[in-house]
Amino acid sequence: MDGTDQDPSGAAATIDPERWVDEHGDALYRFALIRLRDPERAEDIVQETFAAALHARAHFAGRSTERTWLIGILKRKIIDQYRKRWREVPATELAAGAEEDLAVQSMFDERGHWLQQYGPNSWSNPSSAIQEEDFFRTLHGCMGALPGRLADAFTLREIDSIPSDEVCQILGITPTNLWAMLHRARVRLRMCMEKNWFGREGSKP
Repeated sequence: MDGTDQDPSGAAATIDPERWVDEHGDALYRFALIRLRDPERAEDIVQETFAAALHARAHFAGRSTERTWLIGILKRKIIDQYRKRWREVPATELAAGAEEDLAVQSMFDERGHWLQQYGPNSWSNPSSAIQEEDFFRTLHGCMGALPGRLADAFTLREIDSIPSDEVCQILGITPTNLWAMLHRARVRLRMCMEKNWFGREGSKP
Protein backbone atom coordinates (compact mmCIF):
# COMPACT_ATOMS: atom_id res chain seq x y z
CA MET A 1 0.00 0.00 0.00
CA ASP A 2 1.28 3.53 -0.78
CA GLY A 3 0.09 5.06 2.48
CA THR A 4 2.13 4.02 5.48
CA ASP A 5 1.82 5.67 8.90
CA GLN A 6 -1.07 3.33 9.61
CA ASP A 7 -3.05 3.68 12.81
CA PRO A 8 -3.49 0.26 14.50
CA SER A 9 -6.83 1.39 15.87
CA GLY A 10 -8.06 2.24 12.39
CA ALA A 11 -8.75 5.84 13.32
CA ALA A 12 -7.41 8.39 10.81
CA ALA A 13 -5.97 11.73 11.75
CA THR A 14 -7.81 14.72 10.38
CA ILE A 15 -6.26 15.87 7.09
CA ASP A 16 -7.46 18.21 4.36
CA PRO A 17 -6.54 17.06 0.83
CA GLU A 18 -7.84 20.33 -0.61
CA ARG A 19 -4.81 22.10 0.94
CA TRP A 20 -2.21 19.67 -0.38
CA VAL A 21 -1.41 21.33 -3.69
CA ASP A 22 -1.08 24.83 -2.19
CA GLU A 23 0.83 23.80 0.92
CA HIS A 24 2.98 20.92 -0.33
CA GLY A 25 2.95 21.02 -4.14
CA ASP A 26 6.15 23.04 -4.59
CA ALA A 27 8.10 20.99 -2.02
CA LEU A 28 7.04 17.68 -3.60
CA TYR A 29 7.80 18.94 -7.10
CA ARG A 30 11.27 20.06 -6.05
CA PHE A 31 11.87 16.70 -4.34
CA ALA A 32 10.83 14.86 -7.51
CA LEU A 33 12.71 17.13 -9.92
CA ILE A 34 16.12 16.70 -8.27
CA ARG A 35 15.64 12.92 -8.45
CA LEU A 36 14.03 12.51 -11.89
CA ARG A 37 15.69 15.49 -13.63
CA ASP A 38 12.69 15.86 -15.93
CA PRO A 39 10.06 18.57 -15.23
CA GLU A 40 7.24 16.72 -16.98
CA ARG A 41 7.93 13.43 -15.22
CA ALA A 42 8.29 15.27 -11.91
CA GLU A 43 4.89 16.92 -12.35
CA ASP A 44 3.27 13.63 -13.31
CA ILE A 45 4.64 11.71 -10.34
CA VAL A 46 3.57 14.44 -7.91
CA GLN A 47 0.04 14.17 -9.29
CA GLU A 48 0.21 10.39 -8.91
CA THR A 49 1.36 10.92 -5.32
CA PHE A 50 -1.59 13.14 -4.51
CA ALA A 51 -3.95 10.59 -6.05
CA ALA A 52 -2.41 7.74 -4.08
CA ALA A 53 -2.49 9.79 -0.87
CA LEU A 54 -6.14 10.64 -1.41
CA HIS A 55 -6.90 6.95 -1.79
CA ALA A 56 -4.86 6.08 1.33
CA ARG A 57 -5.83 9.05 3.50
CA ALA A 58 -7.78 6.84 5.93
CA HIS A 59 -4.48 5.25 6.93
CA PHE A 60 -2.79 8.53 7.90
CA ALA A 61 -2.53 8.36 11.69
CA GLY A 62 -0.79 11.65 12.32
CA ARG A 63 2.46 10.16 13.61
CA SER A 64 4.28 12.32 11.05
CA THR A 65 3.44 15.60 9.35
CA GLU A 66 1.32 15.58 6.22
CA ARG A 67 4.33 16.64 4.16
CA THR A 68 6.52 13.86 5.53
CA TRP A 69 3.77 11.34 4.79
CA LEU A 70 3.29 12.67 1.24
CA ILE A 71 7.04 12.66 0.57
CA GLY A 72 7.20 9.06 1.78
CA ILE A 73 4.62 8.09 -0.85
CA LEU A 74 6.44 10.14 -3.49
CA LYS A 75 9.78 8.56 -2.62
CA ARG A 76 8.43 5.05 -3.11
CA LYS A 77 6.94 6.01 -6.47
CA ILE A 78 10.28 7.45 -7.61
CA ILE A 79 12.09 4.27 -6.58
CA ASP A 80 9.54 2.24 -8.53
CA GLN A 81 10.37 4.36 -11.58
CA TYR A 82 14.07 3.67 -11.08
CA ARG A 83 13.38 -0.06 -10.95
CA LYS A 84 11.38 0.03 -14.18
CA ARG A 85 13.91 2.26 -15.94
CA TRP A 86 16.91 0.01 -15.28
CA ARG A 87 15.29 -3.43 -15.12
CA GLU A 88 16.69 -4.64 -18.44
CA VAL A 89 19.03 -1.83 -19.43
CA PRO A 90 22.76 -2.70 -19.61
CA ALA A 91 24.95 -0.53 -17.38
CA THR A 92 26.88 0.84 -20.35
CA GLU A 93 28.30 3.82 -18.47
CA LEU A 94 30.21 1.40 -16.23
CA ALA A 95 32.63 0.85 -19.09
CA ALA A 96 34.57 4.06 -18.41
CA GLY A 97 38.32 3.79 -18.85
CA ALA A 98 40.75 2.66 -16.22
CA GLU A 99 42.48 6.06 -16.25
CA GLU A 100 39.29 7.74 -15.02
CA ASP A 101 38.89 5.10 -12.29
CA LEU A 102 42.42 5.73 -11.02
CA ALA A 103 41.95 9.49 -11.08
CA VAL A 104 38.71 9.19 -9.17
CA GLN A 105 40.09 6.78 -6.56
CA SER A 106 42.99 9.11 -5.80
CA MET A 107 40.55 11.76 -4.54
CA PHE A 108 39.10 9.61 -1.73
CA ASP A 109 40.39 7.83 1.35
CA GLU A 110 39.92 4.13 2.05
CA ARG A 111 36.46 4.82 3.54
CA GLY A 112 35.25 6.61 0.42
CA HIS A 113 35.42 10.13 1.90
CA TRP A 114 36.81 13.14 0.04
CA LEU A 115 40.44 13.91 0.76
CA GLN A 116 40.59 17.42 2.17
CA GLN A 117 42.36 18.94 -0.82
CA TYR A 118 39.73 17.59 -3.23
CA GLY A 119 36.49 18.00 -1.28
CA PRO A 120 33.91 20.53 -2.50
CA ASN A 121 34.77 23.94 -1.02
CA SER A 122 32.33 25.19 1.63
CA TRP A 123 29.79 22.41 0.98
CA SER A 124 29.45 21.78 4.70
CA ASN A 125 25.70 21.16 4.77
CA PRO A 126 24.27 20.23 1.35
CA SER A 127 20.94 19.16 2.86
CA SER A 128 20.27 22.72 4.02
CA ALA A 129 21.90 24.34 1.00
CA ILE A 130 19.54 22.49 -1.31
CA GLN A 131 16.72 24.63 0.07
CA GLU A 132 18.16 27.75 -1.52
CA GLU A 133 16.65 28.55 -4.91
CA ASP A 134 19.88 29.35 -6.76
CA PHE A 135 21.68 26.37 -5.26
CA PHE A 136 18.80 24.09 -6.21
CA ARG A 137 18.86 25.26 -9.83
CA THR A 138 22.63 24.77 -10.01
CA LEU A 139 22.50 21.31 -8.45
CA HIS A 140 19.62 20.34 -10.75
CA GLY A 141 21.68 21.37 -13.77
CA CYS A 142 24.74 19.48 -12.56
CA MET A 143 22.71 16.37 -11.77
CA GLY A 144 21.12 16.57 -15.22
CA ALA A 145 24.57 16.49 -16.81
CA LEU A 146 25.35 13.11 -15.23
CA PRO A 147 24.64 9.88 -17.13
CA GLY A 148 21.28 8.55 -15.96
CA ARG A 149 22.42 5.59 -13.91
CA LEU A 150 25.20 7.58 -12.23
CA ALA A 151 22.72 10.28 -11.25
CA ASP A 152 20.25 7.72 -9.90
CA ALA A 153 22.96 5.91 -7.94
CA PHE A 154 24.15 9.17 -6.39
CA THR A 155 20.60 10.24 -5.56
CA LEU A 156 19.64 6.96 -3.92
CA ARG A 157 22.81 6.51 -1.89
CA GLU A 158 24.04 10.03 -1.12
CA ILE A 159 20.86 12.13 -1.06
CA ASP A 160 18.27 9.60 0.15
CA SER A 161 20.69 7.42 2.18
CA ILE A 162 19.29 4.16 0.78
CA PRO A 163 21.46 1.18 1.91
CA SER A 164 24.01 0.12 -0.71
CA ASP A 165 22.59 -3.38 -1.15
CA GLU A 166 19.15 -1.94 -1.87
CA VAL A 167 20.59 0.57 -4.33
CA CYS A 168 22.30 -2.30 -6.17
CA GLN A 169 19.02 -4.19 -6.33
CA ILE A 170 17.09 -1.16 -7.61
CA LEU A 171 19.63 -0.33 -10.34
CA GLY A 172 20.61 -3.89 -11.23
CA ILE A 173 24.31 -3.45 -10.47
CA THR A 174 27.00 -5.05 -8.30
CA PRO A 175 28.52 -3.46 -5.18
CA THR A 176 31.75 -2.90 -7.13
CA ASN A 177 29.78 -1.16 -9.87
CA LEU A 178 28.06 1.03 -7.28
CA TRP A 179 31.35 2.07 -5.67
CA ALA A 180 32.82 3.11 -9.01
CA MET A 181 29.64 4.92 -10.08
CA LEU A 182 29.37 6.89 -6.84
CA HIS A 183 32.96 8.05 -7.09
CA ARG A 184 32.55 9.11 -10.71
CA ALA A 185 29.35 10.96 -9.84
CA ARG A 186 31.03 12.75 -6.92
CA VAL A 187 33.93 13.90 -9.07
CA ARG A 188 31.72 15.15 -11.88
CA LEU A 189 29.36 16.91 -9.47
CA ARG A 190 32.27 18.45 -7.60
CA MET A 191 33.71 19.89 -10.81
CA CYS A 192 30.34 21.21 -11.93
CA MET A 193 29.40 22.69 -8.56
CA GLU A 194 32.82 24.25 -8.05
CA LYS A 195 32.51 25.95 -11.42
CA ASN A 196 28.87 27.00 -11.27
CA TRP A 197 28.18 27.57 -7.57
CA PHE A 198 31.13 27.49 -5.18
CA GLY A 199 33.36 29.40 -7.55
CA ARG A 200 30.95 32.31 -7.76
CA GLU A 201 31.86 35.37 -5.74
CA GLY A 202 29.57 35.72 -2.76
CA SER A 203 27.81 32.36 -3.19
CA LYS A 204 26.59 30.72 -0.01
CA PRO A 205 25.84 26.97 0.07
